[in-house]
Amino acid sequence: MEDYLEKIVMITEGKEAVTVTNISRVLGVTKPSVISALKKLSEKGLIKHERYGSVELTIEGKKIAEDVLRRHKALGKFFIEVLGIDPDTAWKDACKMEHFISPITSRRLIKFVDITLTSPVGKSEWLKTLD
Repeated sequence: MEDYLEKIVMITEGKEAVTVTNISRVLGVTKPSVISALKKLSEKGLIKHERYGSVELTIEGKKIAEDVLRRHKALGKFFIEVLGIDPDTAWKDACKMEHFISPITSRRLIKFVDITLTSPVGKSEWLKTLD
């Protein structure tokens, strides 16, 4: 369900209409699968969706979606920028791992990546040994 919330917020940020068709396209799943997932998300109070209408995140749904997206971006950035993993692999792995990382680990990872990559002295010597 987190993948659906994440994709809804991503579609919204891309200024596209959040429809069953767009969600289906982005996730690479069938429209009936999307409709089934949207029904569950609606029942949990995470989205608002009327048949044949657009999808809108509730306040709680948006909070969860943005948290998932933040974890995804932090993991992807860590894999690419710190570990030197190729972007395709990094984003695929980040998508899998984002659902299992704890909030404390996520916060620490984000801080670590920010500190490591914005250091005024450049890439740390120990980090260069990974190359």
